[in-house]
Amino acid sequence: MSATGVAPKKIKKADGSSSTGDADENSRDFDPETQKSLEDIDACQNEIDVLNEKASEEILKVEQKYNKLRKPFFEKRNDLIKKIPKFWATAFVNHPQISAILDEEEEDCLSFMCKLEVEEFEDIKSGYRIKFFFDENPYFENNVIVKEFQLGSSGDPSSHSTTIKWKVGMDLTKKQKERQAQMKNSRKRGLEQPKTFFSWFSDHGDASADDIAEVIKDDMFPNPLQYFLVPDIEVENGLDGDDDDSEDEEVDDSVVVVEEGEDDDEGEEGEEDVDEEEVYEEGDAEEGDE
Repeated sequence: MSATGVAPKKIKKADGSSSTGDADENSRDFDPETQKSLEDIDACQNEIDVLNEKASEEILKVEQKYNKLRKPFFEKRNDLIKKIPKFWATAFVNHPQISAILDEEEEDCLSFMCKLEVEEFEDIKSGYRIKFFFDENPYFENNVIVKEFQLGSSGDPSSHSTTIKWKVGMDLTKKQKERQAQMKNSRKRGLEQPKTFFSWFSDHGDASADDIAEVIKDDMFPNPLQYFLVPDIEVENGLDGDDDDSEDEEVDDSVVVVEEGEDDDEGEEGEEDVDEEEVYEEGDAEEGDE
């Protein structure tokens, strides 16, 4: 909203007619009372915008404060997680969105991951970085790989990441490209190989649409335990028991139907027998009368 008090465009005149002509394309005439009201509304909106900006600044200060307060707890949590084998790999596999981009070799590679950190910049609005820490593994030499997101001077986000030093014959991104090329040359070339974890890590095409980074930052990192325990939580909530009950109910229903059918058949047969006996007796009685 402009701070000059210019009234909104494309509004009809007070008499209901529309302005015509090139000279009036970007201006409208109002009666004095309407014009004054529009200027007052604009001034009021400017005050609201100022307060919104101040609120955003205060919110950022609070976020910065609590990021510092949370940090020692994240560090303590990471120390505890290191005691559990394949914790992060299990959490990633159990997450519906992250697991969708994992292939089998990547799952094995992530089993060597020992720590995850999300580090926001001092100026939270300017960006953040995701750090993946690894024990010694057969795939690459790096102990830590980082993908970083920054808000550029143009206002558009951009990203860059650590160059992974793959060991000989273990470049998972290269293997993924080879599989994709084979699929394009096969009869299934219409089915393009989906993005994988490490191809996501090295992809910087459109940082503003990086859903995986947002999922890791805002969902996985704040509480990875919920995804590590997904199967246990489902059992605890009685999902398996519900399935058993539903199966039992189906069996019971089928048994009831069969029993009712048998009873009906027996009843019908009984009625037929009675009718035949009555007819026979009536016939004998008529012959006797004759």
